[in-house]
Amino acid sequence: MLIDFSCYSSVKIGGLVKVQVLDVCAPYAGLRMVGLANNLLVAPEAKNLAILSKNFDYITDLGTCLEVGAKTNAQKLFSYYKNHDLQGLEFLGALPGSLGGLVKMNAGMKAYEMKEVVEALNINGEWVEAKDLGFGYRTSGIEGVVFKARLKKRKGFRQEVYQDCQCMRCHPKKPSFGSCFKNPPGDFAGRLLEAVGLKGFSLGRVGFSPLHANFLINLGGGRFEEVVKLIALAKERVFNAFGIALVEEVCIYY
Repeated sequence: MLIDFSCYSSVKIGGLVKVQVLDVCAPYAGLRMVGLANNLLVAPEAKNLAILSKNFDYITDLGTCLEVGAKTNAQKLFSYYKNHDLQGLEFLGALPGSLGGLVKMNAGMKAYEMKEVVEALNINGEWVEAKDLGFGYRTSGIEGVVFKARLKKRKGFRQEVYQDCQCMRCHPKKPSFGSCFKNPPGDFAGRLLEAVGLKGFSLGRVGFSPLHANFLINLGGGRFEEVVKLIALAKERVFNAFGIALVEEVCIYY
């Protein structure tokens, strides 16, 4: 299938790119997953992209745990946990994305992360236990295609955690990735970017939000090359000022 990433991605930047649709669990090699493209920048000439079919959009109660297809979106999963009085994914009420992308980057807010609820993942058709997935801050050791997950069932939806995470929502109105950079140890990417004069700064048709410096936004008609240049500029300024090498949270497919 063809996907126009200027319409499909959350940042609304990209072109018309061929994407393979995966219908069954199998050991696919060399594919780069698109998901819902919420924290993704795709080059116009990007190759080997893939997306899961609707076969992987489901939630099944297995008794001791839940089995969830990796195409299931964050809000559907959050609503299931809330409606069934389950804890662990309260923070998803404030996040976009599909399960596959959420687990691969170990998405989270504050101290709450996907790794806290994952029992195992089906990767390339084989189940891998959580302890072997290499979860870290906004990262994992996952290699291959995530098709489905087994998630913990723990009673007691935590309304206070949900409210806490909702208070952190400050997404700009213009198309955005969400967070552009990971927070470095003991500091915040937004603070560093603001300190070097990048809050509200623009380069061509993209820029950093005046609301939160770590949100890279499309000001209208933004291009892939402009984003790459702005990210490079931000990393250079922060490193020159603080000696800190910022790491992208956004995934870039060249």
